[in-house]
Parts: sequence; C-alpha cells; structure tokens
Amino acid sequence: MRNRSGTRTALAAALALTMLATACTGAGEVTGEEGVDLDVSTGVTEDSVIIGSHQPLTGPAAPGYLAISQGARAVFEYVNAQGGVNGREIDYRVEDDAYDPAQTIDATRQLVLEDEIFAMVGGLGTPTHSAVIDYLNEQGVPDVFPASGALAWNNPGEHPLTYGWQTDYTKEAKIQGQYIAENFAGEDVGYLYQNDDVGEDSQAGLDQYLAEQVVAREHYESEVPDVSAQIAELERAGAEVVVCSCIPAFVALGMLEAARIGYEPQWVVSSIGGDTATLQGLLSEFTQDTDAADVPADAFLDGMLITSYMPRVEDEDDEWAQFFLDVYEEYGEGGTVTNTHVFGMTQAVMFAQVLMSAGEDLTRQALVDALENQEWRGPSPVPFASGDGDHGGHQGVYVVRYESGGSIEMIQDPRVTDREGGDIEETDFAPLGPDELVFHD
Repeated sequence: MRNRSGTRTALAAALALTMLATACTGAGEVTGEEGVDLDVSTGVTEDSVIIGSHQPLTGPAAPGYLAISQGARAVFEYVNAQGGVNGREIDYRVEDDAYDPAQTIDATRQLVLEDEIFAMVGGLGTPTHSAVIDYLNEQGVPDVFPASGALAWNNPGEHPLTYGWQTDYTKEAKIQGQYIAENFAGEDVGYLYQNDDVGEDSQAGLDQYLAEQVVAREHYESEVPDVSAQIAELERAGAEVVVCSCIPAFVALGMLEAARIGYEPQWVVSSIGGDTATLQGLLSEFTQDTDAADVPADAFLDGMLITSYMPRVEDEDDEWAQFFLDVYEEYGEGGTVTNTHVFGMTQAVMFAQVLMSAGEDLTRQALVDALENQEWRGPSPVPFASGDGDHGGHQGVYVVRYESGGSIEMIQDPRVTDREGGDIEETDFAPLGPDELVFHD
C-alpha cells in the first residue's frame, strides 16, 4: 500500500513551490499562459556552465546517498581538468535538502532563482523530487536524470523536460521475477519492501511472474529501523527466497535479524540496496557491541543475488569500473569507492556526454535536442532511452551473485523490458570504453 502521508507531504510541498513561482521573478521564468522559452542560455558563460542538484547531504538518508554527489563531483573535476566540455568548465552546485520535500523546495529555489542553473541534474529521491518536478518544467529548467526509479520521471506529455535515468522499479522487478521463476521454480517466495512507491511499483513487476509462489508480503517504514517482526513472519510463512526491495540500511537490518534467528533464505536484492561496500559498512556498524561483532561483514552477503544496470566496482574486468576507481583516487574526497559513488559518476559521464552533443552554442533547447537524439553508448552495459516519447532511462538490468571475499559473478546478462506486460528480452548492446566515449574536450 502506498505511503499516503508521504504523498500528501510531497503534494503540499509541490503546491507551495508552485505558489512561490507565481510570486517570484527569475531567470527562465514563464507564466501559465506563455510557452516555456528554451532558447535561453541561463547559467552559461564563455568558459563555464552552472548545473545544480538537490541531495541529502545531512539527515537519515545521507549515509546511504551522500556518495552520489561525491562521485559526480569527482567526474566533473576530471572533465574540467581535461579542458571541460566545448571549452566550458562544469560548475556543479549541490544544495542539501536532508531528504525532506519541504527543504527540497528551498534548495530548488536557491538553485533556480539565485544560482541561475542551466539544468537540474540528478535530483535525488521520489518524495523530494516529486515536490519540484512541476516547478522545474514550468520554469523551463531541463530536469535531467532524477535519482530514483519512480515511474513519474517518464511522462513526457506532462513533464516534457524531465528525463529519467535509473531503471524503473517495475522493469527491474519484472526481470527479477522471471529469473526467480525460472531458477527457483516451486520455491516459496517472500517480499520485503519499503512502504511507498518502491514497494508498490516493485510488486507490480514481481507479481507478473511470482504471484502464485508468494507466501508473505512484509513492508517496513523507512523511519522505523526494526524489521524483526517482518523477518519472523517471512520465516513462519516458509519463504525460501526473499526479494528485498529495500534501501541499504534495511537490507542490512533484515540480514542481521535473519542471521540472529537462524533463518537462511536466498536473498535477492534490488539495485537500490545492492551496494555491497555500503552494506558492509552498515553491517559492521550494526554489529558493534553485539555477539556478531567478530563476524566479518562480508560473510552476511555471501551468495546474495543483486540486480544492477551500471558498472560495479567489484568487477575487475570492467573498464569503466577501473576508470572510476582511478578518477576517484585523484579527484575524489577519499575513502572506499562504493557502487553508490559509481551511480553518481555514471550520471556525470552521461550528462557530460549529452552536454558535448549540445554543442558550443549552448542553450536549454540545444540540450533538450541532444537528449532527444542522443545515441547512448555507455558507460552502462544496459540500453538507455531519452527520446522519441520515452524518457525512461535505463531499460533493464543484469543479475550478479556476490561471493565473500569481494568478487561477483555475472549469472544473467542484461535483459530489457517495459513497465507493462511486454516480453523480457536479451540485448546485444555493448558500451564504448572510457577511451572511446566522447564526453570532454
């Protein structure tokens, strides 16, 4: 069931920001009776272009997602060191919204009206970004690659300037469901999911293949860090496979609780919770001063199945993964590079790529034209859509198995699908390597 209180909060925040838009003047602003003017170069000078993002730099979501903007910034610093894009450096400005829709309003107002950004890039979160998507489109600000898998980002008729990025939750879950149905036929399945769009959209995909195998559906509230009752019910119901549509903290809490009671299901984790480096950090933190303090965090993850759509830092044979490790070592903020860093780094490469395609005469219309016509060739091994009526971003996922010691095994190559009842298909898409893809001067 959808989290109605969260939805009401987002709608109220969006209404407040819409009212604010009618009372303020600023770069790129339009009124309700005017068409959006994209033939502007707001935020662009001869030697720089200002882009912005709202991110949870503080608050409860920061431990899992702070790394996204850190990774993006490292890539933009790398791009600038190579000469920028079409002679311009990328000025990346990030405002903290603490994952609170009300604060997202203030952050977005700062970026649009005071910083006069050229585009919003990678605004993070479903409830937070939902609060400002109308405003950005009404103001004529290209809304590029929101960082969540919500279906709302792929609605060109209502939000023509919003271009999704992450594989949406339903597409990902369809591919998970088919994989489980084929490889765990006859086994009982349980769902553990976040009680909002993540869980609702994921179940819509999973149920297309697993409805008859499901013996338990357990949700958690993101503000309640206790899943003991949910794990107990999954065990009582006999779930042999647990599909976790969960953010990292709740993947870790679920695994620890299962281990505590001696419950050993096969864990299948979606991309939003499958960053193994982040999980190890959380597991180490959660087991401090407990009987499991001496158990390596890595051991809890052994055999976990993960769906993903980006390069992964565990993959020593992936050119992009190794490139990102090198870039972060030189331009990053230190510490272990996680797949959450890679999320932001992949976004940054793809934005720089489309900025390059937009050309030297840079306007918002030129950026939109480039997005609509871009031939995407990487870094992800999964096809990507941003035009021709489809702003859905990544079109599918692949499946890996994590093994203790830090290695992963590809157990299913990338598959693509739609959000409805269409087939799941193999793809022969092959990305260009970092030395071949043109995304900086």
